[in-house]
Amino acid sequence: MPRTTLALNSFVSGEFSAKLDGRIDFAKYNTSCKTLENFLVHPQGAATRRVGTQFIAEVKDSSKKTRLIPFEFSTTQTYVLEFGNQYMRVFKDKGQVLSGGSPFEITTPYLEAELFEIKFAQSADILYITHPNHAVRKLSRTGHTSWTLTECSFTDGPYLAANTTSTTLTPSGTSGSINITASASLFASTDVGRLVTFSNGRAKITGFTSATVVAATVQANFANTNAVTDWKLGAFSGTTGHPSCVSFFEQRLVFAGTIAEPQTLYFSKSGDYENMTVGTNADDAMIYTIASNQVNAIRFLKAQRTLIVGTTGGEFTVSADGTDASITPTNIAIKRQSSFGSANVDALVAGNATLFLQRAKRKIRELTYNFDVDGYQAPDLTILNDTVTKSGINQLEYQQSPDSILWCVRDDGIFSGLTYLRSEEVVAWHRHKLGGTFGSGATATGYGVVESVASIAGEINEDELWVIVKRTINGATKRYVECFANFDFDETDPTDFKFVDSHLSYSGSATTTLSGLSHLEGQTVSVLADGATHPDRVVSSGAITLNRSATKAVVGLAYNSVLQTMRIEGGAAEGTSQGKTKRISKVVLRLFETVGVKVGPSLSNLEAIPFRTTSSPMGSPVSTFLAGDKEIEFNDDFNSDGFIFVKQDQPLPCSLLAIYPTLVTSDG
Repeated sequence: MPRTTLALNSFVSGEFSAKLDGRIDFAKYNTSCKTLENFLVHPQGAATRRVGTQFIAEVKDSSKKTRLIPFEFSTTQTYVLEFGNQYMRVFKDKGQVLSGGSPFEITTPYLEAELFEIKFAQSADILYITHPNHAVRKLSRTGHTSWTLTECSFTDGPYLAANTTSTTLTPSGTSGSINITASASLFASTDVGRLVTFSNGRAKITGFTSATVVAATVQANFANTNAVTDWKLGAFSGTTGHPSCVSFFEQRLVFAGTIAEPQTLYFSKSGDYENMTVGTNADDAMIYTIASNQVNAIRFLKAQRTLIVGTTGGEFTVSADGTDASITPTNIAIKRQSSFGSANVDALVAGNATLFLQRAKRKIRELTYNFDVDGYQAPDLTILNDTVTKSGINQLEYQQSPDSILWCVRDDGIFSGLTYLRSEEVVAWHRHKLGGTFGSGATATGYGVVESVASIAGEINEDELWVIVKRTINGATKRYVECFANFDFDETDPTDFKFVDSHLSYSGSATTTLSGLSHLEGQTVSVLADGATHPDRVVSSGAITLNRSATKAVVGLAYNSVLQTMRIEGGAAEGTSQGKTKRISKVVLRLFETVGVKVGPSLSNLEAIPFRTTSSPMGSPVSTFLAGDKEIEFNDDFNSDGFIFVKQDQPLPCSLLAIYPTLVTSDG
């Protein structure tokens, strides 16, 4: 029986699809995993247990979905905004912004069902927000508790094409508050707020009387009160729909995707974001419609070296025609780059790539310029694991530091991550199930359901990752705003470990009672006391009692981190070891600052690697982390699989650098 020691010295390919189970010819096979749950993949190849989440606050109304939106005014002024049913709340520095002792809040027009259709673009302390059911709004910040949300007042437009019918408009006056009368049915109650222009003047409709008469306020005086057929109605209204997309590009604010004109782009005047006066000068506003043999409703806009436009039927670029100059009304060019089609989920910019969700919401594509073909390409980032997004994606977020990771909120509440570093060809998927559960009995998820995510710049050179998590707590549905803890790969203080979810921390005088845990009422919680694991406790009346006093403690919901290798391939005298009877006799794990880990041939057959010595008795933190090579005899029988499982189920770190299994293969 041949005996071979193998080297699985990287996990940089992440979790693989079951469809690749037999692809031992594939170069990435030996750097991939069959299961990678609650482990992160570093670009260098290591797999590290993810940190837990810190409880920040319950949302205003746990019975309704909410969404998180980032707001970054500067490197030190960063916020996370909680958008719920017709309200907005503010979070900063891993806490909730209060005013007069209560959460600061402003009113918004966005209903629960509309929250995940919102798109936005920010410039300095103003966030422009679009939704097809609502007028464009801008959110302004002048202080932690000073926020305003107002409608944009566009200057002179944009407008639909000029009237070509015999219908006339007649103003009752040339200035001030007037009535406008149409010679035929033209108006609707949804036209309130709409612009109308004729006779060298402009007015905003303020009231609806009938299909032929509306009240209006004149913004630019009309030349006379004559009846005219040469008139234009505003392109943005409750009748035609408002823009669904927004982006900044070359000092212009760009809108797109109204209901009436789903393929049309509206560019502001250069440097004057709310001026929509169309003209032929280089800096004038402009309107451009994508010509196509099918309706391509615009789903997203992203500024790169060109303006990337994602539509239901394909992906386009907008640039100056044939030059490196800025776009103008006379040199704009729109070119199709791919025909995959985009979902109604905002895309992300990661380096030089635009990452977008394909129309069916199951594939993520990477749109990048390729100099070899002198054009854009959009490869599928889910090709190696098509199951990681199988339930569908409803939100994307990009965390740049400490590692470049694309985060995906799945429809089933599982949190998928993609370690992404294209320059090093790193595309590694991993899945995360947050602690807790939603539902009960046979319908229980077995994990906390992630519903929204946002990333903002942190204060210690690490982006903060925020989530909204839905759980069943003490029989009731709860939605919590939580933030992932900070953790250095080389953390050395065991009292700072935070590997539990929805956790709170205590630091103070020695105590056996930990209170303030009402958000976890009735839940079994995991405890780390002074850097040492403590038996689980059940929260009662918002508190738990410890077996021993502690000066520092972390209390939260436990989660398991599991890594399962692909079927081990070690070769054999007669070719491959696949399909042959084999046994893994021993395994060497190369670890880095790990405390407690289990390894075995299955989840039901695991052996703990001892990490305590006589110098670190039970009840006290370990004095030495596991590091370097740890050899363990593998309690496995002969079989045809050859899997290795690594599991961490304690509130402690685990970083796996490599696995070196010894494989005995039968050629019989």
